[in-house]
Amino acid sequence: MEVQTPASPSGFIDQLVVPGDMVLDLTTLSNQTIKLGGGLRQDGDAISVIKAGKLRFSKPNKYWVESSQKRYVPCVEDTVLGIVVDCKADNFLIDIKGPTLAFLPVLAFEGGTRRNIPKFEVGALLYVRVVKANVGVNPELSCTDASGKAAEFGPLKDGYMFETSTGLSRMLLSSPPFPVLEALGKKLSFEIAVGLNGRVWVNASSPSTIILVSNAIMNSESLSGVQQKIMVEKLLQRVQ
Repeated sequence: MEVQTPASPSGFIDQLVVPGDMVLDLTTLSNQTIKLGGGLRQDGDAISVIKAGKLRFSKPNKYWVESSQKRYVPCVEDTVLGIVVDCKADNFLIDIKGPTLAFLPVLAFEGGTRRNIPKFEVGALLYVRVVKANVGVNPELSCTDASGKAAEFGPLKDGYMFETSTGLSRMLLSSPPFPVLEALGKKLSFEIAVGLNGRVWVNASSPSTIILVSNAIMNSESLSGVQQKIMVEKLLQRVQ
């Protein structure tokens, strides 16, 4: 969802907000396009909260409410990990932990044509982008970025997938790097894909590394940055 207005600072950013809070007044802002993510809605010139959590802002122009929950509410441009549950002539049906199944058109791939439709088994794990997320309609997905390139999107093979809260997923994707990932990256070599829908995929050359990284991430949500680094050191000592 896009609204004509501003990316000016708000006293609510990084603060707890609850449904009914008005966090932005569009009449006080200069003309600029901003993007509204999950937990916010526009009523006339007011941007208000519809889900409790912390109001977040990312440059240049996106606002959303971040909360730790198991249920995922799809938003346009979210990157998510989806599981193929059915294959139709025109679409793959994908479980993204949302209220309804999403669909991935068979042509929503780089260079996609009827002659080179990809084949996926039921249960396959895909890294995809949400391109449509309207209320009352199944979300639509794509395996390309906004320019039509495959980029990092597509099937994730091997490795291990586990579920987290949506809040932890956002923290894992934050910048600067989340402390647990920074500490693990200094000592271990591994691949990771994080979906904003509360799914994480980890792969490495050895099963022990996959297990260690997965356990460290799952245990990190309630820990401070210092505690996360101490936890990683203790886990590494056990496997040495």
